[in-house]
Amino acid sequence: MLSDDEFLRYSRQLLLEEIGPDGQEKLKKATVLIVGLGGLGSPASLYLAAAGVGTLLLADDDTLHVTNLQRQILFRTTDLGEPKSTSAKRALTALNPNVEAIVIDERLSDENLQQYVKRADLVLDCSDNMETRHAVNTACYQEKTSLISGSAVGFSGQLLVIEPPYTHGCYSCLYPDNSEPQRNCRNAGVLGPVVGAIGTMQALEAIKILAGIPSTLSGKLRLFDGKQNNWLTLQLNRDSACPVCGESHENLH
Repeated sequence: MLSDDEFLRYSRQLLLEEIGPDGQEKLKKATVLIVGLGGLGSPASLYLAAAGVGTLLLADDDTLHVTNLQRQILFRTTDLGEPKSTSAKRALTALNPNVEAIVIDERLSDENLQQYVKRADLVLDCSDNMETRHAVNTACYQEKTSLISGSAVGFSGQLLVIEPPYTHGCYSCLYPDNSEPQRNCRNAGVLGPVVGAIGTMQALEAIKILAGIPSTLSGKLRLFDGKQNNWLTLQLNRDSACPVCGESHENLH
């Protein structure tokens, strides 16, 4: 049941017939795991907290560096040197005290990653490396949990939404190679609003799915060109040889 304060706080959302009180209750009861609190995780977590998602699992084992502040809008200069997950909890609960923000300031290994994914209704992959993205994808597939993956470099970003039963495949079908791409934020740079756009879209799709609004992006890859300010949408196709969701893997279960 929503309190009077919650009805007032979320009043502009409650006016949307696609959400209303029932959708807001679903958001309140939901748990989202956010892997990475950088340029993507910053706007995504802010919007999820503001929207009233009940529990946010904040996973990041890094400390805030001055180079992060150009794009990681969740943090302030006074947070420098502090664990990102701790600073994030403080900022998000200041924004919305109704939200429970849980700090995970450790590197997610296969075992504890699986445990946290199991607790979540949905996972946002906002990480910055291929090893983590593949591990999160595998855990989400095994736990039958919806995954919204984002990434950005330079003026370009991408967004992938995949939901059980993963009819169109998984992240590993799209990127079977675990090796790091040659271009990344550290050597090629990234513009802050580009990661902001992708992180905001991750939050938008998460809110829709959690509130029971079907995502039209499910099983699709969206590519964002920040220079031209346009989007390209591609259909993900399942790879029967995929080691995570392929036919040979399914036959083992």
